Amino acid sequence: MYDVVGIRFKKAGKIYYFDPGDFSILKDDFVIVETVRGVEYGKVVVPRKQVGEHDVVLPLKKVVRIADQKDRMIVEENKQAARESYEVCCEKVNEHQLDMKLVDVEYTFDRNKVIFYFTADGRVDFRELVKDLAAIFRTRIELRQIGVRDEAKMLGGIGPCGRMLCCSTFLGDFDPVSIKMAKDQNLSLNPTKISGLCGRLMCCLKYENDEYETAKELLPDLGEMVGTPLGEGKVVGLNILERVLQVEIKDQERVLEFTLEEIIKEGAFSIQSTD
Repeated sequence: MYDVVGIRFKKAGKIYYFDPGDFSILKDDFVIVETVRGVEYGKVVVPRKQVGEHDVVLPLKKVVRIADQKDRMIVEENKQAARESYEVCCEKVNEHQLDMKLVDVEYTFDRNKVIFYFTADGRVDFRELVKDLAAIFRTRIELRQIGVRDEAKMLGGIGPCGRMLCCSTFLGDFDPVSIKMAKDQNLSLNPTKISGLCGRLMCCLKYENDEYETAKELLPDLGEMVGTPLGEGKVVGLNILERVLQVEIKDQERVLEFTLEEIIKEGAFSIQSTD
């Protein structure tokens, strides 16, 4: 087992584990750590705990120190420098007539590198742009192409539900989302209704998917014949979340609702299929 603390470097970024060493680190503390990108400033979101060897990437890097007021001032200065660098880079992109959209700029804590995030429809030859930026900022330059979901996560916004985007507020990772999830939830397959600001399927389609999959395993299929307290009938509708079936009673020409429990009491519902 390993003692670790979980640290985020962005508001809704991925959580990384570090060795807290002998420091008394509490949740919501800010710390300085050594990462593959260099020295970074992060927030503790998971307090000290023990995890197994399979839950961490070895060797664990250690927390350098707990951040102080001077470190916070450096972070603010870096943010201001990033805003200025954004304007400079936009001018250079236009000057080189590159088909790319600059999304965000980020300095590492130690100013050892400045990262420019951009979107583009295809590959972009930005070698001349990098030369210009390196001459201006005199530090390591990295241009990183990102997807539209990452762009939405960085920029934020308000989703169709009226709330701030999930990806920019609490989602650390993007889970795969498929059109099958929308079908299972009986949602409209109109792309404008099930797509987020990024143009991709909404992340929230994933939230209830497990519940729908579990319910579908318990419930009979549409068109299946089942036994009810009023006799045999054909399933013509399903309320998956409430486990309620709409059944057309045989020889009565009417549709009634029954709970799954009522159907189960009448025995196995897989009597026969009417495909």
